[in-house]
Amino acid sequence: MKLNKKPIALLLGAALTLSLAACGGGGGSSTATTAAANSGGGAAAAPAAPAASDGQTYQINIGHINDERDSWHQGALKFKEYVEEASGGRITVNVYPNSQLGTEVDMIQSILTQGGCDITFTGESMQTYQPDLGIIGMPYLIKSDAHMDAVLTGDVGKELEALMEKCGMKVLGYYTRGPRNVTANKKITSPADMNNFVIRTPQSAMTVAAFEAVGAKPTPMALAEVFTSLQQGTIEGQENPLAMIQNSSFYEVQDYVIRTEHLRAWVYIAMGLQQFNALPADLQEVVIEGGKAMQEYEHELFLKNEAELESTLTEEGMEFVDVDQDVFAEAMTEGVLAVLTDSQKALYEKIAAANPDK
Repeated sequence: MKLNKKPIALLLGAALTLSLAACGGGGGSSTATTAAANSGGGAAAAPAAPAASDGQTYQINIGHINDERDSWHQGALKFKEYVEEASGGRITVNVYPNSQLGTEVDMIQSILTQGGCDITFTGESMQTYQPDLGIIGMPYLIKSDAHMDAVLTGDVGKELEALMEKCGMKVLGYYTRGPRNVTANKKITSPADMNNFVIRTPQSAMTVAAFEAVGAKPTPMALAEVFTSLQQGTIEGQENPLAMIQNSSFYEVQDYVIRTEHLRAWVYIAMGLQQFNALPADLQEVVIEGGKAMQEYEHELFLKNEAELESTLTEEGMEFVDVDQDVFAEAMTEGVLAVLTDSQKALYEKIAAANPDK
């Protein structure tokens, strides 16, 4: 897996990084950094936090795939504002939007190998390191915003966060996302209309299985490549929440929003566990509180944006097409259930049971 070498190389000297064991206890590589060097070398898997009076200054690099207009980016800027002020200047936060530090998968790898990125926003893409986290991408599993909130704040949410930590990620919070819809240049009203439809998906095994189940041809691809691929006809459509459709300007190359609402999901505000553990205890608390501030601020923007996005996209020329979501749900769910592992099925049942409206 190749990282986006150029921007990451510029950050290596400044990044807050330490050695990080691979998920599952495998032997990870280690990188000497200012924090490790000044303490006499590398760190153990979960070192004690340095004393508050260690005199160090730290840099935290946040990378994400969305552009500056997106609420994810605005949330990251709120984190920067809060942490820099609350730390009294002992932490400097740099924010890199627009995949400047690589794809989502690149940034995850960079965090886990101390390559220059310290925080990113990720969810089911973590299945590369812990397959059970792929359940975040299970179609039609989360039924409503209330259901998602019950999952994220309940026992199954704690279980998922523990899986993130086993992979070397400290969860600072989460961003909830609007339901994902298909976009296309033809009207799609039933699963039959998806037959042989070439659609971009993220690198999510469950999303791929879901679209294969309705006869489509899912094509995993980095977000940064999607607009040009739609423009050139390499792919026929894509699927994303309305905010991503708007902020990525897909309305310029797609005519229809097919209201499948096939996935309600979230991304974690994920910081490298070793990077977090390298901070003094008082600065760890600043970062934790900064994560809460980021989550709260982004969610306010998210709710405001969601209320306006349909009319905005309609004004941009897109037509919304209603479909029988139950028919899509039956086909997609059946297709994905067939490929779940026993542990994924157990999580599936726990998440389904958490629905307060059942």
